[in-house]
Amino acid sequence: MAEHKKWEGTVSTTLENANADQIWPFWKDFYGINKWFPGQTTCEGIHGNNGEPGCIRYCGDLPVPAIDGTASSWTRERLIAIDDIEKSFSYEILECNFGVKSYVASVKIDPVAAGDNGRGCRIEWRFTLEPVEGWRLEDMVRNYEVRLKSMVKNMEAAVFDQSS
Repeated sequence: MAEHKKWEGTVSTTLENANADQIWPFWKDFYGINKWFPGQTTCEGIHGNNGEPGCIRYCGDLPVPAIDGTASSWTRERLIAIDDIEKSFSYEILECNFGVKSYVASVKIDPVAAGDNGRGCRIEWRFTLEPVEGWRLEDMVRNYEVRLKSMVKNMEAAVFDQSS
């Protein structure tokens, strides 16, 4: 029996107009990812307290095709760990209707010297999962890159709005 290797992907982006302390609260709000994630309109807590390990969110209206014949894709995701000092967290998909299995991801935000003020941050999003029938890892990584850049653009705009 042939053993299949898990898919692994990493995407990252650097923000020049917002620092790690300004961006971290947006990511830390585990139940609020829909505020930033393009195309996703639903995210709500269904178990536990927001931002505490073990809490579970339901995310709906995801921009991927469902395989169960329904019109909308969804996930149930559990926060595994969170670290305010390191500005990092990890989570897993418990259940979804678009064929993803054994998905675990982590997000880390690091300060970097960037932008006119010399203060920016770098966001890295790593994930592993079982290969998904009909998908290609390269396409998934490209999708994550596009979504991450859109998300952080929205987050940077919110930081700018807060400071003006």
